Amino acid sequence: MQAIILAAGMGKRLKKLTQNNTKCMVKVNGVTLAERLLRQLDARNLSRIVLVVGYQRQALMDYIATLNIHTPVKFIENPIYDTTNNIYSLSLAKEQLCEEDTLLFESDLIFEDSVLDMLLDDPRKTLALVDKFESWMDGTCVKLLPNDAISAFIPGKQCRFSDTDEYYKTVNIYKFSREFSRNVYVPFLGAYQTAMGQNEYYEQVLRIVTMLGNTELRAKRLSGQKWYEIDDVQDLDIAESLFAPTSKERGERIIRRFGGYWRYPKMLDFCYLVNPYFPTERMMDEMRSNFDTLLTQYPSGMQVNSMLAAKMFDLPHEYITVGNGAAELIKELMLRRSGKTGFIWPTFEEYPNRYPPENRVLYTPEKPDYAYTADDVMRFFEGRDIRSLVLINPDNPSGNYIPRADVLRMADWAEKKAIGLVVDESFADFAEEENATLLTQDVLERYPRLVVVKSISKSYGVPGLRLGVLASGDAAEIAALKKETAIWNINSFAEYFMQIIGKYQNDYRESLRKLREERTRFAAALDAIDGIRVLPSQANYLMVALTKNVEGSRLLGTLLTEYNILIKDLAAKTGGGRYLRLAVRTPEDNDRLLAALREEMSKI
Repeated sequence: MQAIILAAGMGKRLKKLTQNNTKCMVKVNGVTLAERLLRQLDARNLSRIVLVVGYQRQALMDYIATLNIHTPVKFIENPIYDTTNNIYSLSLAKEQLCEEDTLLFESDLIFEDSVLDMLLDDPRKTLALVDKFESWMDGTCVKLLPNDAISAFIPGKQCRFSDTDEYYKTVNIYKFSREFSRNVYVPFLGAYQTAMGQNEYYEQVLRIVTMLGNTELRAKRLSGQKWYEIDDVQDLDIAESLFAPTSKERGERIIRRFGGYWRYPKMLDFCYLVNPYFPTERMMDEMRSNFDTLLTQYPSGMQVNSMLAAKMFDLPHEYITVGNGAAELIKELMLRRSGKTGFIWPTFEEYPNRYPPENRVLYTPEKPDYAYTADDVMRFFEGRDIRSLVLINPDNPSGNYIPRADVLRMADWAEKKAIGLVVDESFADFAEEENATLLTQDVLERYPRLVVVKSISKSYGVPGLRLGVLASGDAAEIAALKKETAIWNINSFAEYFMQIIGKYQNDYRESLRKLREERTRFAAALDAIDGIRVLPSQANYLMVALTKNVEGSRLLGTLLTEYNILIKDLAAKTGGGRYLRLAVRTPEDNDRLLAALREEMSKI
C-alpha cells in the first residue's frame, strides 16, 4: 500500500498564510498540515509516499527532508500548477497509481488517526471516505444506496440544498485498488482529460465511472470521527479548536468563540442558554414561508420596530426600545450611566464589563451557594454611595430568584434614594412565579428610575435573531437611547418575529411549562449523582457544585473530547470555585449529559 498526496495548489484563499508557502505548510496549533499527515502515514508501514508538488515546491521538498520520515518519499513536479487543477496533478502520478494499492489524499485536510485506521482496516479495496452532510460543508457530495454503493456524485455547484438530508460529503480521501486504478480509473482519467482539459477535478472522473455502472467503488461512512478541510482562515480557526493539543485547551478555544456552534454540528451545547421548547414548528414554518421576502427586503426603522415591541409587551411605544440582542442595549445603557454602580457577583459580565472598574461596587453574597434576598442587597448598598444598581433576576449563573413583590420593594427603596435600578429579567419567564415580569405600564410609570431589560433571544429560543428590548417609564431616556441606536439595528427576520408572535403566545406559555417541568426532573437526576450538588434555580439553567476532587475545566475538556458535550466551567466567575453551569435542554439531551456525568464522576 502506498499513499499519494496532491500538494501542488497555491491556496489563494488563505491569503498571507500561503503568500510564500504552499497550502500544506500552514500550521494548525504549531504543526504544519504536511508534517501531521506525513507522520500519520509514516506510522502505517506503507511502501512509499508520493507527493505531487508545484507551488513553492523546492521549499516544501526541503522542509520534508528535515522531518526524518522513514517511509520512502517520492516527489512528482507539476510545472503548470497555476493554470491546471488537481486532475492534472493526479494524472502526473498515473503510473504510480497503477503500480500498487493507493491511499489518495488532498493536502489541505486534517483528521484524527482513527479516520485513517478505519479506512485501512476495511477489507474492501476501493473506497471513498464520506461523512453525513452538515451545514458547514461544501464541495462534491454523493448519494448512497444501503449497500454503500454510490448512486450519484453531485458536484458542489449542482447540490440541491433541499436534498441535503440525502447527501454525504466526500472527505477527499480515497482507497484505490491497483486493479481499479489500472483497469478503470486511469483509462477514464485520460479520456476525461482529452475531452475536458486540465482545469478540472479528479472526482469528476469518479462521477463518470459511477454513472456508467461501475460497482467496485463503495463508500466508507464516518461515524463521528473528526476531520476538517482548510480552505480559508476561518476553517483554520475552527480546525485549531477541533484539534487542540489538550482537551482543556479545546474547551477553552470553543468557549472563546462565543457561539457559532452550528460549525460543530455534532456537539451538544449545554453552555448557551435558550428556550429549547420554542419556537414551535408551525411558527418556524411561517417564518420559512416568508424567507425570500425577509432576506431581500430592508427591515423597518427604529420607530416601527419599537411599536412592534410595544405591542408584544402591551406597553406605550414611548416606553420601549428594541435592540440587536439585549447586549446592544446593555452597552448603550451603561455608557449613559455615571458615578458608582452596584453589581451582584458573580453575575452576567456584560454589565460590569461595560462600566469603568473604578466605579464598580461589588456585592458577593455571604450565604452558601451565592443565594441572596432583596433585603440582603438593600442592606449591603444602604450605606454606599451608588447612583445605579444592576439586578439580574433570576441571576446568571446562580439562578437565584427574588420574587416580584420583593423586587418592587427594591424599586421603592431605589426611588427614595434616587438610585437608578436596572432589572434584567431575561430569564424571569422561566420562574415558578406567575406573571413575574416588571414589563407593565403601571410599574414603569410608578418607578421612573427603573429600567427593565429582556433578551427575547434567550427566553423565546431565537438567539440567531439577536433580539432584545429595554423599557422605562422615563420617555426621555428611551428617546435618547433610540437616537443613539442605528435606525436599522435589527434585521427583517427579527422584525417579522415580533409581528407574528402574538399568535403563538399560548405555545410560548406551554414551552415555559415544559421547561419548568424538565428543570425539576433534570435537577433531581443531577443531584443524585455522587459528587454533584445542585443549587436552587428559577432559570433555564442549573448551577452545580462539584463536591469531589475534580476541576470544572477538566470535566469540561473530558465531556467535550469523549462525549462531544459542551458545558460552562464557572471557575473564573467564582474565584476558582468548583462550579458548573448547565443549560436545561430537552429530556433526550439532558439524559445524554446525565449518562456522561454518571460515567465520569464514577471514575473520580
